[in-house]
Amino acid sequence: MKTLSFFALVLFLLLITSCIAQFVPEINEEKQLLVVQGLITDQPGNSIIRLSKSLPVVLKSAPRPLGKCLVSLSDDIGNNYIFSETLVGTYVPPPLFQGVISRSYTLHINTNTGFNSLSYESFPVEMKPVPPIDSIYYVKTVIEKPAEFYKGINGCQIYLNTHDPEKKCSYFRWEYSETWALRLNFDVPNHNCWISNNSKDIFIQSTASLSEDVIKSLPITYITNATDRLKTKYSISVNQYSMNEDEYNYWDKLKRLIEQTGGLYDLVPSSIPSNLWCVEFPEEKVLGYFSVSAVSTKRIFIKDNFEGIIDPYSDCVSSTLVGGPDYIEGLGVTVWTLFDTPPIPFSSPRFRVFTKTRGCADCTVRGTNVKPYFWVDDK
Repeated sequence: MKTLSFFALVLFLLLITSCIAQFVPEINEEKQLLVVQGLITDQPGNSIIRLSKSLPVVLKSAPRPLGKCLVSLSDDIGNNYIFSETLVGTYVPPPLFQGVISRSYTLHINTNTGFNSLSYESFPVEMKPVPPIDSIYYVKTVIEKPAEFYKGINGCQIYLNTHDPEKKCSYFRWEYSETWALRLNFDVPNHNCWISNNSKDIFIQSTASLSEDVIKSLPITYITNATDRLKTKYSISVNQYSMNEDEYNYWDKLKRLIEQTGGLYDLVPSSIPSNLWCVEFPEEKVLGYFSVSAVSTKRIFIKDNFEGIIDPYSDCVSSTLVGGPDYIEGLGVTVWTLFDTPPIPFSSPRFRVFTKTRGCADCTVRGTNVKPYFWVDDK
């Protein structure tokens, strides 16, 4: 009887497990939705609209750029500006356009796809003034303390101070662009380059609940020794934007979405309110936000001695050659010259150092050899 009971239990468990099916939750993101990333500022050349189509969330793929749309901008005094498409899905206003503080702007989009053509509009958004950035400064930090015969390891924390004495701006957003000089260890033709990178995190702050619109020591970015940013010379430029409360709430919810690990019942992009809507189908979700803002910018340069910075070029040398022929088959294709001394008659032979890694002999693999217009050389 015990044996029969055992086999009956096994059979029962097998029947139960065979009935288990994968659970796929029903979500309302199976259709392609319009995604808008738009920013209009009071600075010429800083306004841009990016359009794309979202893919079903189960595909876990980035949105696809949406080209050939008709994009325009109108203001509250009757001006209309037609945008042109520079790259697929990227639209810019006329070259001399710049927004005006206190004026309201409305974005107009037509997908221009014939039978399925749809029109989208934003709610009017007022361009609010933004105060200047008071200061950007850095503090050298200690990652590892120095000891006997050991210099330790340093990092760099960058901060920002700002305030609005007129209390016209209570919601702030920041973006930054960083650039650093790259100097290769060998005197090759492309020896000096510059590398640039834009911020990817969301930096927002509200002073609405404070008695004064003052922000002190706001952390912008932290640079560790695991990068060569601080090895030679580093620069960071920060843009400060003004926002209204609705836009602040949008960025705040988007920031929470990005920072959380992401579970089944967490916020999804369609739950974040947008200020755009579809004219033909007002119930259709539109993802993204149309931002209108004045902007102030400040830049600093950092050239200091930071201990423990990695050297990504420490293992560049892959072979050496003393004497030998002047020509080596494959030179410039499979190997690159790092160091070459011509022979001295009746003295030392020719000595050459090669690498199998192009980036060791050509800094344009990582950056550009064209000096940025804002870069200040050391005297």
